[in-house]
Amino acid sequence: MESLEFQNLVKHLASLRQETEWLEFKHNNENPNEIGEYISALSNSAALVGRYNAYILWGIEDATGRIIGTSFRPNETKVKGQELESWLTCLLDPQIDLRIHEGEVDGNHMVLFEFAPATHRPIRFNGEEFIRVGTYKKKLKNCPEKERDLGRILDQIAFEKGIAKKNVPADQIPSLLDCPAYFDLLKLPYPENRSAILERFVSEKLISQSDGGSYDISNLGAILFAKNLESFDRLARKTLRIIFYRGDSRMETIKEYEVKKGYALGFEEAAAYINDQLPQNEHIVEAFREEVRMYPKIAVRELLANALIHQDFNVIGAGPMVEIFANRVEISNPGLPLIDTLRFIDETPKSRNEILARLMRRLSLCEERGSGVDKVIFHIELFQLPAPDFRKTAQSTIAVLYGPRQLKEMDSKERTRAAYQHACLQLVSGKKMTNESLRKRLGIKTSSYSLASRIIRDAMQEKLVKPQGDKVGAGKSAFYLPFWA
Repeated sequence: MESLEFQNLVKHLASLRQETEWLEFKHNNENPNEIGEYISALSNSAALVGRYNAYILWGIEDATGRIIGTSFRPNETKVKGQELESWLTCLLDPQIDLRIHEGEVDGNHMVLFEFAPATHRPIRFNGEEFIRVGTYKKKLKNCPEKERDLGRILDQIAFEKGIAKKNVPADQIPSLLDCPAYFDLLKLPYPENRSAILERFVSEKLISQSDGGSYDISNLGAILFAKNLESFDRLARKTLRIIFYRGDSRMETIKEYEVKKGYALGFEEAAAYINDQLPQNEHIVEAFREEVRMYPKIAVRELLANALIHQDFNVIGAGPMVEIFANRVEISNPGLPLIDTLRFIDETPKSRNEILARLMRRLSLCEERGSGVDKVIFHIELFQLPAPDFRKTAQSTIAVLYGPRQLKEMDSKERTRAAYQHACLQLVSGKKMTNESLRKRLGIKTSSYSLASRIIRDAMQEKLVKPQGDKVGAGKSAFYLPFWA
């Protein structure tokens, strides 16, 4: 924080003249345990009252709010041989974005601790949760009404509303966010003055005015429009990684590409780069050679958009990733899916990041709700590729596209998955799966009617599809539905 910005913020906080749920005044008190407890209490209370920041300010006369200076030197303070900031960070759970500022204000040495509100769960210090009640610090478990209210609010706090960078001067916003790109993507005229740009960004919740007269950049603003996500500490690991491997395993990496721009800026670049690098097959059409892509562009694009939008940003140290092998493409994101992977085709998607998803749709970077995976399956069938696999691991969601493979090379699980997805696509398209439609989907000859029947029978045994009505067992006229229909 710049010196002038620090002075303005300190004077602004001091002018309030009294402590609040998100502000604590101190003179020289430097008890480390008490500091940690106050961080927990103020952070939780800031979330409760909807504040973007919480503060502890040293050098203030408690009774009057007058600036008198402090002898506290946090950068020189150690706890059991460990630096105070490091010690506090280790005992705060989840770890919080704590910023320690020191400087002179009217000839007085002042110290300011600045930190974010709690997000997905209450902040604990040394295993205990605290809350601010009036001007008093109390254990959260001893305040049941506050505990219930905080739990309800934290369940509703969206990642997008969090702060990626605080106290950014107005003239530095364009150096961090690509302002023209926002207006270009929405096909809006670019404003003639900076104040109009800032007003628009505030109304869009990309930035907000901070306590010192500067601006806070929201997670939404940074994740979409950052010129470089590494400029935002907590979002640096959310860059999109694209990795190419030799062969079918991760034993040998050929190359790796990282898209460091915000998702709105880098999406088209990433989708084009992936599709340009994917293998192509030569196809002879009327004596001319034609390059045909192994994977449909739209399938890669939709799954990439899903990975960016539906990821869990609270999973630390992991980001979206595209891994390209000789025989498949894996697109993964941190966070478990909110709906069953078998229902990706028909269910309206649920997102942890609905504000992000809504703006991505307005920017024309993803499909309307519920149509993306349908398009993936439709184009996979059009390309006569094996059925994609949607799966979850302990902490992530993965979509796998497979390269061309003959039906005889597929195992029973792959065949029944294809039958299930075909039944789903037929139903959401107003049709129904039949032996004939499945044969067409899998490239089975008419004479091999019994092979399609066996695949349908296996899918029924796996309880993935079911027969419909009176036409059951009526041969070619029998209809089949997905299990959930």
